[in-house]
Amino acid sequence: MLESPLFAALSALLLWWASTGVLLWRVHVADRGHGDQHTLSVILGLPLFAAGVLGVNATLGDPSALGVWLAFLSALALWGWIELAFLSGVITGPNQAPCPPGLRGARRFWSAFATIAWHELALLATLVTLGAATWGAENAFAFWTFALLFGARISAKLNLFLGVPRINTDFLPRPLAHLSGYFRQGPVSGFFPVSVTLLALTTGCFIERIVSATTPGATVGFTLLAALSALALLEHWFMVWRVRDDKLWRWLLPDAQPTQPKRLQEDSHGL
Repeated sequence: MLESPLFAALSALLLWWASTGVLLWRVHVADRGHGDQHTLSVILGLPLFAAGVLGVNATLGDPSALGVWLAFLSALALWGWIELAFLSGVITGPNQAPCPPGLRGARRFWSAFATIAWHELALLATLVTLGAATWGAENAFAFWTFALLFGARISAKLNLFLGVPRINTDFLPRPLAHLSGYFRQGPVSGFFPVSVTLLALTTGCFIERIVSATTPGATVGFTLLAALSALALLEHWFMVWRVRDDKLWRWLLPDAQPTQPKRLQEDSHGL
């Protein structure tokens, strides 16, 4: 079963849905808790990060299907903990203020970047560390998984900053409420067609790698990456289509607080 491309593709879809749901559920439960529940979530989640580190290290020399699966899951564990720290407001950026009215151009960009700077640098540092650790290794799928997630995230955030028609803030947790003003709801910018084209080409490249793979591990690994990049492409199109993708997870969450902005400017996508 672990060597089946179909099982890998379906599992990637399930992991995307489940991991996004778990993160959203936890931060919204913490929103409604007493004391510093968000910090507690991040502390209690540290074993997830540790498991990711240990998993990557254990799979570097194992190119089998099982080794590739563990590398993929280890990369998701690292990514998931850093995202939890971000959504919980523990690792964000030096700017905790809403976007000042009338801010434009480069000043708006750098002010927006300052709201998420530490988080982006944490992701970049993890990516560089994974790159160094997997350089020349028989199994580098942990690095490629994390790199794909990182690239898709940067693309999504830039699109939200530059402008897209469909932006959902229903899932925006309390510690990140100040981010809403830094994203623009409106016609797509010239960057959107570039970003979806690059994601489509990336998906096609991984599919070509599946066809030319000579080992079960490579077949599974590139199937997982192809499914992940296809989901990232789908999430980009959710910013344009009139599709309420939030219904996929809303039933998992507590009722929204009345003070929460309804549909303004932040994305709800997990990848």
